[in-house]
Amino acid sequence: LQQRCAELLGKEAALWLPSGTMANQVALRVLTRPGDEVISSRECHAAWHETGGAAANAGVQIVEVGEGGLFTAAQFEAAIKPRGLPVFPPTTLVEIENTHNRGGGLVFPQAEAEAICALARARGIASFLDGARLWNAAAASGRSEAELAAPFDLVAVAFSKGLGAPGGSLLAGPREVIVAADRQRRMLGGAMRQNGIFAAAALHALDHHRDRLAQDHANARALAEAIAPCAAVEIDLATVQTNIVIWRLAPGAMDAATLVARAREQGVLLAAFAARTVRAVTHLDVSAAQTAQAAAVLRRLLG
Repeated sequence: LQQRCAELLGKEAALWLPSGTMANQVALRVLTRPGDEVISSRECHAAWHETGGAAANAGVQIVEVGEGGLFTAAQFEAAIKPRGLPVFPPTTLVEIENTHNRGGGLVFPQAEAEAICALARARGIASFLDGARLWNAAAASGRSEAELAAPFDLVAVAFSKGLGAPGGSLLAGPREVIVAADRQRRMLGGAMRQNGIFAAAALHALDHHRDRLAQDHANARALAEAIAPCAAVEIDLATVQTNIVIWRLAPGAMDAATLVARAREQGVLLAAFAARTVRAVTHLDVSAAQTAQAAAVLRRLLG
């Protein structure tokens, strides 16, 4: 699995890890030093969904730039701390999340990613792609995973999201970085004797589940378009590019926790992302017919 994914991602070597969070944490530990600063998109997974691990495990602080999961090379450059001033932490890493979870599954523009990574390299800054959903980005953009990963020093992918495997993630990059990542994985308790089972499932997913990701994207689009006319829904359909649908609940409508609870009573599982923000995700266990059924339930609840 590691050899195949290294080739698939156009990198020299790869390393299996139990989870995407561990992959991200290990990446931080091999690409930064305690006290460093990392520049990433707003509401990135590393800052919002890893329980402060960046600070606890790697000793770094994350500066968020841009909007909606996207940022430009100019915004990145403006956020780089000047070198030579002892009061500033050194900027040593830029991280891009593609697709972006809290951004609604947005695909990061490849030309901008290339510009950001080129600028980082010129400034002596490492680059990391949190590509947990890179398979979705490839399916939506028509670009190969290797092309999307090419500008970055290190890339992470997950097998348990769009591909539907029961668990596991992977880091790919230069061999010396992967050797260092292997040591960090062991420190964090991620070296498992049982990972052959997960690797077998991941190989099956690579063979059988990549080509069907476009169906998940179509289902997400259908769901978004079905609920968009509801008075209680505030949604930007332009953000629905892959398999994630995020919307806000209008003032006066029920809050997210109430909607999640009422939808669950009718067999539709959602996630509350904030007090008035809701996320729905389509995947291989949800058919087009079930998506339509979920949309009908939500239309009744949302009016």
